[in-house]
Order: sequence, then C-alpha cells, then structure tokens
Amino acid sequence: MTAPMTISLTDAKVVRRGKTILDVGAFTLDGAGLSIVLGPNGSGKTTLLKVLHGVARLSEGTLDWSVPEDAARRAQAYVFQSPVMLRRNVRQNLAYPLQLLKRPKAEVAVKVADWAARIGLADALDRPAPRLSGGEKQKLALGRALIRQPQVLFLDEPCANLDGRSTREIEALLREAHASGTRIIMSTHDLGQARRLATDVLFLLNGRIHEHGAAKEIFAAPKHAETRAFFQGDIVE
Repeated sequence: MTAPMTISLTDAKVVRRGKTILDVGAFTLDGAGLSIVLGPNGSGKTTLLKVLHGVARLSEGTLDWSVPEDAARRAQAYVFQSPVMLRRNVRQNLAYPLQLLKRPKAEVAVKVADWAARIGLADALDRPAPRLSGGEKQKLALGRALIRQPQVLFLDEPCANLDGRSTREIEALLREAHASGTRIIMSTHDLGQARRLATDVLFLLNGRIHEHGAAKEIFAAPKHAETRAFFQGDIVE
C-alpha cells in the first residue's frame, strides 16, 4: 500500500498587486484524512488549495512534497468550483485522464462504464458534456478526477450552487473515495457539509491559518473567538 503523501509549506506567502493574500509560516498536511478548509470570502481558501496543488506560485517560501515533484503531480487531482468540461461527450471526458496515462483501450472502456454508473451518467455517455446540468457537470468533473485513483484530491467548493440531491450524491462519492484511500482537501462555505465530512478542519482568516485540528475538537470547542464567531454565523473580518 502506498504511504500517504505529505505536503508542507514553510514561510509561504502569496502577494498579488502589493496585497498579501496568503501568509503561512509553517504548515504540514499528512495522513489520509478528509480536510475541510473554512473561512469567510477572501480569506485565501482557493489560493491555499492552488498553492498546495502546485498550480499557484509562491511569492516567498517553499512548498515541499514527501515524494519527488513529478511523482507528486501525477498523484494529485483538482476539481474547480466551476467544473471545466472538455468539448467532448461524457464518455470522452471520463476516458481522457486514462488516455493521458496510455492505459489499454479495454481497461479504459471498463473503467469509463464503471465510473459513469457511479456518477449516475450511465445513460448519458454520448451526451455533450457542456450541455449537462450543473450537478451533472460537477459529478462528471469529480468522476474524471477520481477515475485514475489519485492519492490526493483537491476540491474548491464542489457543491456550491447545487441542490440537495446533487450535494448528497457528491458527498457519497467523496466518502467512497476517502474510504478507498484518497486524501481529500476541500473548501466549502457549508458548515453542515463540513460537519458531515471533515476529519480535520482548517480555518483561514486574512490569508492565515487561524486554527487547525481534529474536526470534532474544533467544532465542539474552537480555541479562537474568530472561529467561534464564524461557526455562529457572525461576520468575521
């Protein structure tokens, strides 16, 4: 079994147009948890995810993986808040990551059929992906990310603007992926969702990791007044 990949930031800053939008002195994510990133709008959640994934540049500091960089990049996947659809049908969208890995056609066909069923799109394999509903697009984006069994999966507000049914279906896919060994790091505004899914919670405020710990402990007794206020629905600046 593959050992969990560790991701570390040291003296990490992201500065854009003279404004510091992320400032992390020292932080490490390891293990095989399901980490939920919380914080008000503009707190740096998306920037943190992109930095950890390696697609946003640091202005200062370092990002380190516990494996060589090439291996780390191959082991990760990222699902955006607004899912990016290839201008192809559902079947071709699901097949694309496996084709990049040069998997045999027979294997690709089997996995595409399996994942189409898992995400509820078995009857839509020949439909153009851009014409899917919002919930269908998000499930397709998630299936496309998970079809190659990434070691680490980043998700930025994957259930934003979705109805309850689609949210429930996506949460079920995430639980299944986590149970299968995928490390998940996900941002959300939905405290209910965070309570349902999180093994640990990161609370960001003004670009800094204000609090981090086991979900049960943070939700039961947050250490900082700002975290408590956020959980109570107050405006936090």
